[in-house]
Amino acid sequence: MFPYVPATDSDKRYMLDKLGLDDIEDLFKDIPDNIRLKTGLKLDQPKAELEVMSSLKELADQNLDASKAAVFLGAGAYDHYIPSVVKHLVSRSEFYTAYTPYQPEISQGTLQAIFEYQSMICALTGMDVSNASLYDGASALAEAALMAADATGRNKVLVSATVNPESLRVLKTYLNTKGIELMIIPMHDGVTDTEVLKDKAGSDTAAILIQSPNFLGYIEDLSEAEKAAHEHKALFVISVDPISLGILRTPAEWNADIAVGEGQSLGSPMSFGGPGLGFMACKSALVRRMPGRIIGQTRDINGKRGFVSTLQTREQHIRRDKATSNICSNQALNALAACIYLSTVGREGIKEIALQCWHKAHYAASAMTRTGRFSLAFDQPFFMEFPITSDLDPDVIQSSLLKNGIIGGLSLEKYYPELKNTILYCVTEKRTRLEIDTLCSVLEGLK
Repeated sequence: MFPYVPATDSDKRYMLDKLGLDDIEDLFKDIPDNIRLKTGLKLDQPKAELEVMSSLKELADQNLDASKAAVFLGAGAYDHYIPSVVKHLVSRSEFYTAYTPYQPEISQGTLQAIFEYQSMICALTGMDVSNASLYDGASALAEAALMAADATGRNKVLVSATVNPESLRVLKTYLNTKGIELMIIPMHDGVTDTEVLKDKAGSDTAAILIQSPNFLGYIEDLSEAEKAAHEHKALFVISVDPISLGILRTPAEWNADIAVGEGQSLGSPMSFGGPGLGFMACKSALVRRMPGRIIGQTRDINGKRGFVSTLQTREQHIRRDKATSNICSNQALNALAACIYLSTVGREGIKEIALQCWHKAHYAASAMTRTGRFSLAFDQPFFMEFPITSDLDPDVIQSSLLKNGIIGGLSLEKYYPELKNTILYCVTEKRTRLEIDTLCSVLEGLK
């Protein structure tokens, strides 16, 4: 057996005859001649499968990934340990090949997995109800803004400048097409400027959106933001790191109306940028305005436990003009990975992971700043990410770290021009004392 067997000449002739065509070129006659390729493709000579695999491995080996280096880069995608059982179970064919459960009565396994995922997201965030997941953390935040505008009948959203810049870009794209005004609240000392926030919030505000820990890693005090939102009958939306909820206050404890976030940390690898997992949970009063679908538990006519699509507000299921969202997408396989991950680590495990991230990040920050050459950009409480500033060019720092087998942090000047020569570092539970000490040693040796 061969992995790929091309069509024979007789196969091609048979298909052309069925199409009523004389030549394969007739398939492309609608393509203007001036944009058609006139020469052959510049491909290497054919190779044996063994040679192809060797070439591909050689190319792949040029990547410096998390299996070969100590990763101190976060900024939205995180290098957490994933128990082996996660990959083992999500790779099973009944999950790996399953698609959207359009016929729920014959998709009980898929529906149960989603139901369990929803239950765990509610337990993690403290919120009343979760949907079946969204495309990623950025689109989840944008969907929350649309949800708030729909619920309040208002067209102004306030968002903190400390929200992930990539999420801000997605948010702008979503709201621009809906005619919703987006006002960005500046940061002060690395966190949301609550004085400006309170001044800008008003009777026309649909929602206030805050991220904590924010993009710089700092833990926001959300009390003033919550007060400002609810005083004006707006919705309060918090974007959270799910791992941080092992030790930090939950969105429910901050009295959030909607909680969203990126769930890649829950059992999905970084995979050079995707796929991600957007989670969303809210208060029960808002359930009918949630995008996507919600899976519920019931009993059949024989009294047996079963699962159903309780609510489906996608345009594929109801009239398009009645849909809460026309572009939401359920990341079922990643949601399953999150479900398995959370089941495996449990309540105490998620707390232990969060504590290790916190302790190791603070150890690293202390070690990096002990000589005085490097300093924390702001004096704020942080979870597992922190910005370090110096008088050295970030490119010089990153290059030196790479030469020592270390993937450094993110240069922040691209997103925050005022943070010149500032790098955002991340320390997860996977980083060892030796790796952290090696990082600090390389930094101390720079000139």
